[in-house]
Amino acid sequence: MEKTALAPSLLSADFSDLYNALKQIEQNGGSLVHIDVMDGTFVPEISYGQPVVRSLRSKTQLPFDVHLMVEHPETQIASFVAAGADYLTFHLESTVHVHRVVQMIHDAGCKAGIAIVPSTPVSALAEMLDCIDLVLVMTVNPGFGGQKIIPSCVKKITRLRELRAELGLDFKISVDGGVNAKTLDSVITAGADIIVSGSAFFSGSLQGVFNGEKK
Repeated sequence: MEKTALAPSLLSADFSDLYNALKQIEQNGGSLVHIDVMDGTFVPEISYGQPVVRSLRSKTQLPFDVHLMVEHPETQIASFVAAGADYLTFHLESTVHVHRVVQMIHDAGCKAGIAIVPSTPVSALAEMLDCIDLVLVMTVNPGFGGQKIIPSCVKKITRLRELRAELGLDFKISVDGGVNAKTLDSVITAGADIIVSGSAFFSGSLQGVFNGEKK
């Protein structure tokens, strides 16, 4: 993923036709599939779980970035890795033993990501940056699609890019929430490596944008 990668979120797809959603992602510049797992506790709604991930795994070659918006993510690692996750991204705010969870993910043979909600500063990640593969910056409050980007959160992307260079690290910076045709350039300029897009992708406004050389 040398160029900015697109990771469309299935949360905004037609749940009755997820196979076709995967085909849209493949045909319109997607480099990963972003799968939002919601437990109704960490965030208000419930989405889908391991059986859905497992059933989709054989339908595409694209990597699965499974975003665990759940309490106690440590209880879900083995089953989601077995279901086909390539990245497992959990929330810094969801568990006390963050380092242990990262170790568990790596020990299971998966790449580990940590997500932060808009109210969490980048500084809260200081002790973890050297042992993770991805940081997911939430630029909206998690749990619902179609929200507007919170502009102040874009500064976190820039700060993470600076820290990565200063510390000589190589984690990916992903951004999720409110990214559309109008806000895309701002998050890419800030330093995002991976763009998560749900509503904008499946409505068509970002389909095809990542097929060419614009990335």
